[in-house]
Amino acid sequence: MRKSTIALALGTLGLGMSEFSMMGILPDIAKDLHITIPQAGHLISAYAIGVVIGAPLLVLIARKMPLKKILLGLVLLYIFGNLAFALSSQYELNMFFRLIAGLPHGAYFGVGSIVAEKMAKEGKGTSAVAGMVSGMTIANLIGVPMGTFLSHEFTWKITYFIVVIIGILIFISIKMWIPAFKPLRDTGFKGQFLFLKKLNPWLIIFATIFGNGGIFCWFSYVNPMMTHVVGFSEESMTGVMMFAGLGMVIGNIVSGKLSDKYSPQNVGTITQGIAAVTLLMIFFSAHSEVASMLFMFIATGCLFAVSAPQQILLLENARGGEMLGGAMIQVAFNIGNAVGAFIGGIPITEGYSEQYTSLPGIAICVCGFLSFLWYTLRNRNNPFAPIPM
Repeated sequence: MRKSTIALALGTLGLGMSEFSMMGILPDIAKDLHITIPQAGHLISAYAIGVVIGAPLLVLIARKMPLKKILLGLVLLYIFGNLAFALSSQYELNMFFRLIAGLPHGAYFGVGSIVAEKMAKEGKGTSAVAGMVSGMTIANLIGVPMGTFLSHEFTWKITYFIVVIIGILIFISIKMWIPAFKPLRDTGFKGQFLFLKKLNPWLIIFATIFGNGGIFCWFSYVNPMMTHVVGFSEESMTGVMMFAGLGMVIGNIVSGKLSDKYSPQNVGTITQGIAAVTLLMIFFSAHSEVASMLFMFIATGCLFAVSAPQQILLLENARGGEMLGGAMIQVAFNIGNAVGAFIGGIPITEGYSEQYTSLPGIAICVCGFLSFLWYTLRNRNNPFAPIPM
């Protein structure tokens, strides 16, 4: 792997720890801040809202800047937001700082995917983006379980101090290893949004919102479900989260290779259908440790198996507005994240066990599958169907 790709992947590793560590430490945060687990789940939503706000802000502020300079600025904002979150012990301030920490997330993926595509060999665009995304899967394989362990043994704050240290390493690696690129062709502020007048981008955006939102109905509460319903001990959750992360790593790797061979939309559509069925099986197997682990592995694999195809498809359908288009997948992902965390918490609030968080997720995930299928049928003769600008 090139040093430049490692730098981009290190960035997504840090973002992955910042975002996904919350899933493993929700009970610890709820206990420390004297709030309920659904209230702690709102910290997930706050981060997601920051992602949604950050993408259009990037277009407004930084569209004329060199790509490397944008990346460095985003990393500095990431460091500040996570450091402030780790230092705060007041719920309202924690919500605010989680929003700040989320601001650079989608923008980083948007700029990073453009850089990755520029450095990729012809026909290897999806694999290049998957290489960048691999940092986030490694975060879930190693970083998040480590953060879960440290949170249980000491305090959740240590996890986010580590996130800050990783941020410093990201800044140094980008400074040293990312080559200088000229600013993108400026089509004006309005020009960045012209691609959204077409149907293709919206189908990918909705596929992402619904597909990821459905999975996050369940995954946002995977820790309490695995301990309260399935029967795993708190001490074993480090291993459980590592197994979930392994599913993400394998899903991302396999998806990148298959997408370059069979087209991103075919891989994305099939994966989305598998995800919907898997959520159903998660509900019915909730009292079996072996079956719960298996279907968790498949579900988290699906979560990242669609990530690179979605990223490259929207980027290819956003010519003239690549910076916004590249960021929009993470916006869509985190809208799904926020909606999923909220809807998944409703059954718990109503007195049902965490097992029932997957039920609303099934219906939402099916909507994602149908949106992906519609896109695939519209573009079955073209792997990308880029929009003429």
